[in-house]
Order: sequence, then structure tokens, then C-alpha cells
Amino acid sequence: MSARLAVFFKNPFWRRYGNYLAVLAVAVVFGALSVSGVATSATQYLLEKIAIAVILAVSLCMVVGFLGELSLGHAGFMCVGAYAGGKIASLLVEALGGNQNSIVVLLLSLLVGGIVAALFGFIIGLPALRLRGDYLAIVTLAFGEIVRSVVMNVPAKLFGGTLGLETPRFNKKYLFIIALIMVIACLAVAQNLMRSKHGRAIVSIKDNEIAARATGIDVTKYKLFVFTVSSFFAGIAGVLYSYSNYRLQSANFDYNYSIEILVMVVLGGMGSINGSMIAAALITFLNVKLQTTLTGNLAVLQNFFYAIILIIIVIYKNAPGLKTFREKYNMNVLLSKLKARLKKQPAPVSADAKEDAENE
Repeated sequence: MSARLAVFFKNPFWRRYGNYLAVLAVAVVFGALSVSGVATSATQYLLEKIAIAVILAVSLCMVVGFLGELSLGHAGFMCVGAYAGGKIASLLVEALGGNQNSIVVLLLSLLVGGIVAALFGFIIGLPALRLRGDYLAIVTLAFGEIVRSVVMNVPAKLFGGTLGLETPRFNKKYLFIIALIMVIACLAVAQNLMRSKHGRAIVSIKDNEIAARATGIDVTKYKLFVFTVSSFFAGIAGVLYSYSNYRLQSANFDYNYSIEILVMVVLGGMGSINGSMIAAALITFLNVKLQTTLTGNLAVLQNFFYAIILIIIVIYKNAPGLKTFREKYNMNVLLSKLKARLKKQPAPVSADAKEDAENE
């Protein structure tokens, strides 16, 4: 058994596709529980939120973690996708006689929301990506605020105005499964892109843009490409968000939400897709549980406890005084110790081998 575990840890298949299988396992297990009626509505809603957060974190990780550009407008692209996809979904559902659970309408809405968000990402990225550092962050942050203001102030017939846009609510039993499938699609695009020659070019831009230009890499093209793909999946997450709620309000897509997505990427480790996924799941779980636990007069403490926990996590990950502790107790060290123990243990000997040894 020990020898098999050692081979398991060395197998590159699990390191390459382990996150796909983990997401698929969650979808299958909780999907079966949901269809059978065992999973509660709260669990289904939590899985929807986690899947949306994971898509947002992985897509932003492509820009911040791999490209090395600071973007604070991810919630703005999500807002664009949510309103575009939500409006299309509302019109199609009305045309189909009120069937809110049409998978065709959902897929069309996802496609429209993603494409519209990607188009805005291309338009904004074309001039903005010529900037660097704080200047790019300010431009993307301004874009997010402008989008919210425009959506709120256009005629109410278009996007509902200050009251928000009414959107169809997909069946809770199945929406989180579709959202998890979108997570797998986002993972496939991000991981395959980063492992390709184009991904190596993108990482080289992050490491040294001047050297990348000197070697003939089209820096502007790659920056714009990553920004557009990231915006596309932010739009996908926005459409899923619109289907997860009965009404869209632009106030939900403020700069605080963009910063929350950025926190997921930073806490997960810059350039770590798996880390961004785990951080997104944990932060969303924490946020939802605080919202459901602290109700009534205690509701004012939600943001307080949430902020305190995030501050503790940031201090733990970055404080110089805890460097020795972090190096001694972390997942990589634990896995290394486990591998070392498995290597030291002798492989199990079969009965035939023992008999042959005794005969000799």
C-alpha cells in the first residue's frame, strides 16, 4: 500500500489533472445529493457562490499572477456580463412563456455575457495596458465605477435603474452543477494557456518586460489577449451570478468586490491557480457563513469579523517573524515528509516471492 501511495505522489497525471478531478468529484457528489433531495437549499446556494468566486479568482490570477499587472476592475467586467446576460435571459424567458430553467437560454446568456465582457476588456485594455502599476489599477478601478454609474442611470426600461434588473432564477438543484462545469472550463483554458509556449511568453513579460521585447515577444498583443480572456470569464461569472439571484443591482459590483477578488488571488499565492481556487472557496465559505450566522443586531459585526480574519491571514502569510514557522509547517513540507516516509518503508512482498526466497 505504501509503495502504491509513493507511486501516486510521483505520478504527474494527478498533479496535472488533480484539480479537475476534485471539482468534478464535488459536482458529482453534491449533484447526486441535490437531485435526491438530501442537499439543503443553503448548501446549493453556497456551492453556487463558491463556483462563481473560483471562476473570478482563476480569471484574475491570469492577469495579476501570470501577467503581473494589477487590475482593480474585475467586478466591473463581471457587472457588464451580468447585465448583458441577465437582460438576454429575461427577454428569452419571456418569449418562451416564462420557463426559467431552459438550459439553452442559460447557455446563450453565458455566451453573450462572456463575449460582451470580453469586448469591453479589449476596448479598455487597448489603451490601459500601456500603463503600468498603480496607473493601470486606477484606470481599471475607474472603469468599474463608471460601469456601475452608467447602468444605474440609464432608463429603467433597459436595466431597471436603481431598483435593479429582474432576472430569471435557475433551479437551485442544478445551477451549481453548471457553475462547477464552468469552473472546469475556466481551469482548462487557464492551465493549458500557461503551460503552452504562449504561457511562457506571458510569464517572461511579468519577469522582465524589456527583455521580453528584446527577444521579439509582442508584449502588447499578449497583454491584451490575457486581459480579454480574463474579462470573458468574469462575464461568465456575472451571468451565473444573475441566475443565482432574482434581481441585479449595480451596488453589488463596487470596488470592494474587486478588492475581495484580488485578496483571493493574493492569499492563494501569486501565480498559483490551485491556491486561488482554495482561497476563493475558503473566503466565500467564510463570508456566507458570517452572513447567515450573524443576523439581527449582530449583522453589523459581519464585515468586522470578516476583515479581522483576513488581516490575520495576511499577517500570517507575510510577517517576517513567522517566516520560520511558515517554512516548518506548510503543505509542501508535510507532503515532503510523507513522501520520505513512504520511500523508507519497504514495498510489500508477495507470497510467491517469499516462497522463492525460502527455497533458495
